[in-house]
Amino acid sequence: MSTVLFEEPFATVPGSSPNDQPGHSEMKVLSCIIRPESLEAVKTALDQLQVVGGMTITDVRGFGRQKGQVEHYRGGEYTIRFIAKVRVDVVVRTEDADRVVAAVSNAVRTGRVGDGKIFVLDVRSAMRVRTGDRGVLAL
Repeated sequence: MSTVLFEEPFATVPGSSPNDQPGHSEMKVLSCIIRPESLEAVKTALDQLQVVGGMTITDVRGFGRQKGQVEHYRGGEYTIRFIAKVRVDVVVRTEDADRVVAAVSNAVRTGRVGDGKIFVLDVRSAMRVRTGDRGVLAL
């Protein structure tokens, strides 16, 4: 009876890597909550930078300081508590994060309440499932 050994298909195995140390991050995830009508401007701005390989777009609803908005319908006043927004998530190299934040904020800023927010978070690790590439190579 012969024993069959399964070989790991990737050069790296999911788990810890030398870059997974606290305080060290080669990548950032930018989570941008914006007005839906600003999405095309953000996409154009990110395309021009040529540092973003992809993005994830999610339709979201919520409220911030504006606490919703008041609508009038047939003489009645209604408060819409949760306002429709779009969340754009992009992962970039740490050295590109400030440029991407500036590009997104310039693309969406109207000066009115509700322009949105940009959250910048460290990415501890990333892996491209198809190839097993890790870290910035996975971008």
